[in-house]
Amino acid sequence: MIQFSLKCAGDHRFDSWFQSAEAFEKLRARGMVTCAVCGSDEVEKALMAPRVRASRARAVEDSPTPEDGAIPQPASPAEQAIAELRRRVEENSEYVGRNFAREARDMHGGLAPERAIYGEAHPDEARKLFEAGVPVTPLPFIPGRKSN
Repeated sequence: MIQFSLKCAGDHRFDSWFQSAEAFEKLRARGMVTCAVCGSDEVEKALMAPRVRASRARAVEDSPTPEDGAIPQPASPAEQAIAELRRRVEENSEYVGRNFAREARDMHGGLAPERAIYGEAHPDEARKLFEAGVPVTPLPFIPGRKSN
């Protein structure tokens, strides 16, 4: 995996991970790399600073601790918007995990009570939900129960 700093035609800057440099180029050529802020598919690599790891001992010394009150804050407006969206989704929705496709289909068919849910679905399951007219949308973050 490789992380690239990217920017769109509207000069919005964001980072994204790709399997390889070749994978990035293929996805970009197909218009599948889009800006998280404006949706533009005119995306290119931005200038990146190399990431150099400190020694483990130094990294442990320098890392913020909860006692310091240092909580990492989103850097860009796009990251802040995604963080706010995540907070709202997690506060106002029920996490159904890998049962998302079944729950969404059951609610759409009237077999389960309607409520706000979020979770995970395999790409094939998500495609089938779209094709069946079930109103779902992908989220631009990994659910909290899945992140470290």
